[in-house]
Amino acid sequence: MSNQFLWGTKKANVLKDMLAMQAQEFPYAKWSLAQRTPGLTEAMVDKAFAEGAILRTHLMRPTWHFVSREDIAWLVELTAPRVKAVNAPYHRANEVTGEMCTRASALFEKALGDGEHLERKQMRAVLEAAGLELTNLQLGFLLSNAELDRVICSGAPRGKQQTYALLDLRAPGAKRLERDEAIAELAKRYFTTRGPATLKDFAWWSGLTMADGKRGAADAGISSEVIDGRTYYHAGMPKAKEKSPRIDLVQIYDEIGMAYTESRHHLSIPDLPRPDPAPYYHSILLDGRLIGHWRRNVKGKAISFDTHLFRRLDGAENEALEAAMRRFRGYSSVAQS
Repeated sequence: MSNQFLWGTKKANVLKDMLAMQAQEFPYAKWSLAQRTPGLTEAMVDKAFAEGAILRTHLMRPTWHFVSREDIAWLVELTAPRVKAVNAPYHRANEVTGEMCTRASALFEKALGDGEHLERKQMRAVLEAAGLELTNLQLGFLLSNAELDRVICSGAPRGKQQTYALLDLRAPGAKRLERDEAIAELAKRYFTTRGPATLKDFAWWSGLTMADGKRGAADAGISSEVIDGRTYYHAGMPKAKEKSPRIDLVQIYDEIGMAYTESRHHLSIPDLPRPDPAPYYHSILLDGRLIGHWRRNVKGKAISFDTHLFRRLDGAENEALEAAMRRFRGYSSVAQS
């Protein structure tokens, strides 16, 4: 929790340290940035995203991530080949050919070349005008492939609609790294901010191999130690702890859960029954461990919360939950409007 900046010291530019943060559910993903950054509000996140300081694209695993304009090019270049390998069977099943991908990317590049930012439906229209009639799945695969080829990434939102823009125009001069250097940089930032973590955790998160993680950790000078028979890598163990009880509201795809596979069980409270399926999906963490689920409700300028707890909270724990809700309301543009 401390290494991920959920506790203790916050970071003015959290993406510089975290490198990439999963961002499927855009409204909640913005909260993952803000709760790690001092004084950051939803309006400030929206402004940074519109201006391109924060970008959103497909990389590492075949899913959306936030990434900075400085890191987007080398990170996509490093992870795209394995993402494409994962996507290949789905392309074949949906009759998406390499020729279609190449043609679509060229059409996108031409349509966006003057600095245009186009919505998904407008990107479809670009392809349809060239004679490509597509299913929604086919369109999604062509857009994702153009992201993996470093042609497009997120543009400035238009109202509630997301847009696409040329990556080279959104991230001019983005740095490029040789593969070995890129693996070392990726491993360094992962194990520094997600450690203690295992090589299997790294492989799950990055989409690369365990061998890549081991070599990258060695090149980056990341040390390891054996804990309970399992080898964990980390760049240091913070000594400061939050005052207990501490409750954090994190979104379902927050890095505190999504950055791990082999050691994700450390989020669980031993012997505490969990309902399956949960009625809500975002996570309530008590002292860093899963105690329930939550969602927000917006009505006018008021934000309320639905919660589903695995057990009753005591008085101090209920106060900690109220404090977590106040932190969310203090961040939200709805509550501030």
